[in-house]
Amino acid sequence: MPLLIHVLACLFGMGSWVAINGMWVELPLIVPDIPEGWYLPSYLTVLIQMANIGPLFITLMHRFRPGVLDERPVIYGIVVLGIIATFLLAFFWKHSVPIGSSSHSVPLLVLSFLLSVVDCTSSVTFLPFMMRLRPQYLTTYFAGEGLSGLVPALVALIQGVGVVHCQNATLTINGSHVGSDELQAVYQPAKFSAQVFFMFLSAMMVVCLVSFILLNHHPAVARERQNDRYFGGDLEREKREQGLSLHAQTPEQKPMIDPLEAIKREPRSTFGMGTYSSLEVVFIFVVLAWVNALTNAVLPAVQSYSCLPYGNKAYHLAATMAAVANPVACFIAMFVPVRSLVFLGFLTVFGTGFGAYIMAMAALSPCPLLVHSASGTAIIVAAWILFVLSLSYVKVIIGVILRDEGHSALVWCGAVVQLGSMLGALSMFPLVSVYGLFKSGDACNTKCPR
Repeated sequence: MPLLIHVLACLFGMGSWVAINGMWVELPLIVPDIPEGWYLPSYLTVLIQMANIGPLFITLMHRFRPGVLDERPVIYGIVVLGIIATFLLAFFWKHSVPIGSSSHSVPLLVLSFLLSVVDCTSSVTFLPFMMRLRPQYLTTYFAGEGLSGLVPALVALIQGVGVVHCQNATLTINGSHVGSDELQAVYQPAKFSAQVFFMFLSAMMVVCLVSFILLNHHPAVARERQNDRYFGGDLEREKREQGLSLHAQTPEQKPMIDPLEAIKREPRSTFGMGTYSSLEVVFIFVVLAWVNALTNAVLPAVQSYSCLPYGNKAYHLAATMAAVANPVACFIAMFVPVRSLVFLGFLTVFGTGFGAYIMAMAALSPCPLLVHSASGTAIIVAAWILFVLSLSYVKVIIGVILRDEGHSALVWCGAVVQLGSMLGALSMFPLVSVYGLFKSGDACNTKCPR
């Protein structure tokens, strides 16, 4: 397993969602200078769901015209589009256009939509492309996908985005300053501008493009490339080879169904998954949609509500450590790949339990449990870490399982990931942005009974 190919697969995976993740972490620096203000996150949510037209088109092409669409030209197109869109954002994100009696950030919204198309379409093109490489590189790709959220967050942390200092507020009465018991949140000026940050995102997309080119043309990669049997329908021979090799694995690493027995069966699923029964296929895809809905949409929508009542440090620590937990889960899956569906179901329930605690604290905001104690802060940070760690592991292992089922299964994997994320976002949007069921906590003033 050459290190070079692992690095390239990781850098390629980082380009999958780095643009939109970068947009989210840069919001505190953007919203003060645009007409939409803090309504921008709601607009972004809608734009991301509209961008699912890209994955829908790719999935329908694979379903009704199998073998016609080669994902490589599509990947070249969307990555180049991502480079251009992030570069243009650096210069036009502040520009507004008069529409009727008000102004709107049309360039920002249009470019954000294009970036959403890029990132959403990557779910149904990047994963199937990884079928061309050996199985061990898929886990490295997932690690890179996790880093696509961590790297922009760390850069934004260095930039100083959202860092708050609390100072005593003063009131002016008859020209004289009067002290107040209230603390005022003062945002620290950023160390570099949003323009520099967007140029960094554009550079990350260039790195993704270079990695993809090398994965296609570098001689070292050619030796690690899979044969064309996944694309020519000769999947049975591959399953026989996998079945023979699985005898050398420990029992907990084996699939739930013996591959040697499975190859004797007729395919029982419309997703190209002959190894698993229809019920098991439904279970796999339901779990995949569920964990992506929670990790990509439902819980991120209430992260500030669940953490800010415990203080600004708790919020930043939870956000950063949760972002670290994602690639850590990928590395754990690389060395401890437990593929038992029973275990994955247990881990899904385990992670969902922590998600339920986080959601409960968000609903109780601005006065959640243990709001005045250090233990409350430790519990909410730990809940975020364990939530992301457990469900990210589930996502990676399901990706590995589907990878062994062939090209078509990975296309459906990307489609279900997007479907779950879309359903999660659409369910949370009215609760957060329309009905206002969640109340923000104050990072500096906690008015809760002790």
